[in-house]
Amino acid sequence: MSLKTSGPGPRAASRFTGRLARLSWVDAVVAAAVLVLFYVVLQVGHGTTVRFSTDQSIKVDTDPAALPYDAARSLLRMFVALAASVVFTFGYALAAAKSRRLERVLIPALDILQSVPVLGFLTVAVSGFIALFPGSLLGLECASIFAIFTSQAWNMTFGFYHSLTSLPRELDELSRSFRFTRWMRFWRVELPSGMIGLVWNGMMSFGGGWFFLVASEAISVDNKDYALPGVGSYAGAAIADGDLGKVGWAILTMAVMVVGVNFLFWRPLTAWAEKFKNEQSRAGEIQRSVVLDFLRRSHWPQLLGTALRPVGRALGRAGRLLGTDDRPLIVDRARRRAGDITFTVVAGGLILWGLFDLGRYLHHETGLGVFGEPLLLGLATLARVVVLVTAATVVWVPIGVWIGFSPRLTRIAQPVVQVLASFPANFLFPLAVWFFLKTGLSIDVGGILLMALGAQWYILFNTIAGAMSIPADLREAMDDLGVRGLRRWKRLILPAVFPAYVTGGITASGGAWNASIVAEVVTFGGTTLTATGLGAYIAKATAAGDFPHLLAGVAVMSLYVVGLNRLLWRRLYRLADTRFAL
Repeated sequence: MSLKTSGPGPRAASRFTGRLARLSWVDAVVAAAVLVLFYVVLQVGHGTTVRFSTDQSIKVDTDPAALPYDAARSLLRMFVALAASVVFTFGYALAAAKSRRLERVLIPALDILQSVPVLGFLTVAVSGFIALFPGSLLGLECASIFAIFTSQAWNMTFGFYHSLTSLPRELDELSRSFRFTRWMRFWRVELPSGMIGLVWNGMMSFGGGWFFLVASEAISVDNKDYALPGVGSYAGAAIADGDLGKVGWAILTMAVMVVGVNFLFWRPLTAWAEKFKNEQSRAGEIQRSVVLDFLRRSHWPQLLGTALRPVGRALGRAGRLLGTDDRPLIVDRARRRAGDITFTVVAGGLILWGLFDLGRYLHHETGLGVFGEPLLLGLATLARVVVLVTAATVVWVPIGVWIGFSPRLTRIAQPVVQVLASFPANFLFPLAVWFFLKTGLSIDVGGILLMALGAQWYILFNTIAGAMSIPADLREAMDDLGVRGLRRWKRLILPAVFPAYVTGGITASGGAWNASIVAEVVTFGGTTLTATGLGAYIAKATAAGDFPHLLAGVAVMSLYVVGLNRLLWRRLYRLADTRFAL
């Protein structure tokens, strides 16, 4: 009798050994780069766990020699927040897209969440995370990462939710016909279908994180100042000191970081995502990336894929517990109505209880008249948001289509747009103060320009993603039929990019409200310019630790954003789903 051993046999081991023997200098470079990356992450991450007391003040080192370390700390926070945003996007968007009842709560909640200012999240997060990690700087780090997460997650979630709800009919029928498990449907159908939009929205959201870097690393809550090593806190300290030279070093470091991340991470990712285009003919020109081409010459991806294949199979088998994609297309209306009533009563009761408790707190602290001032100030900020979104639509939709249709132009424009989109408004405060004082331009008008730095790019990036998603065969068909000019825009371009534009518009609108907090109060050295608006009201309440007025301002801002979304953007979403989905 012979005993058989389980696991890979001699042939598999010899094949694996043979592949290792074929490793080239490219594989050595890739391995060295990965090892260096892990070493840097470990070294930088070690500084996040040092001892910390809320009674001590952390002094920001504004020596330019500290900028490389500060840049590494900022990058680590940004990528940890991005990873958390991706996980949140998958879970939240899937729950909203798969459950009609949850959708009624989750999507309005997402409207509210994206309208809550980063400073509003920080007020709660700082105290909570410090209590969770007492005596450790990790509490402040988590609060900073959470603040960056809140500036990244909503745009990605809206974009992926829309791709799930507008899945092409043939892909849905394919999944149902083959009775894919829900696990397989997500990884084989839904995620590939929304990959291009997810990558471009992720890139835009990453830029949003840069925009609020100063606010998330130099935290002022309840008359206490907390600062973490990073480019944002460095720039904030240099601006407060009125040191233009050090502000210049911060701007240079930020530009190098943005261009480097674009070259090493986002450019390869956008080029890789090209393979998920839903088209029947190959495009004449495709996105390219030097880094991606280099990685494809390496054997490590294939070796890792072979080593992780058993894990993938195990996850696939475990995914069968989620059921198969054979939901009935016809449902019992009586059961649905009963379920809807029950869900509405429970969810509505919880929401009313929360609103009642909030109203009771504000009535006890300041009286309900506290809402009067922010309601009036919100009208001024609303006017700025409307002007900004309208101007951004007229300017950036044609440019976004032009860029998206040309892979060669995309390679040139992507890093430029990424730098512009990632540029924090705070870095321009010295120039803004000088310009406003020199020209006599009121910050009530000039604040729109600063708000645009954090909002207009959502429209541009989503338009680029929508234009890139148009199948090449449709464009070729239009060429063959001689459809050009305005007719081409009316028949193909505008209908095709409209769903992506709506996603960009709704996030640009929310981003403009959020950006008003840093754009309506401009400080450099001893000079402070304050605009009339809700953003300035919230910034003032946050700095003073005035929680009743802060809650009133955040609640009013949420009311404005949700109302605008309900009246305008949600109707456009339904129009995009019913008439303009490819």
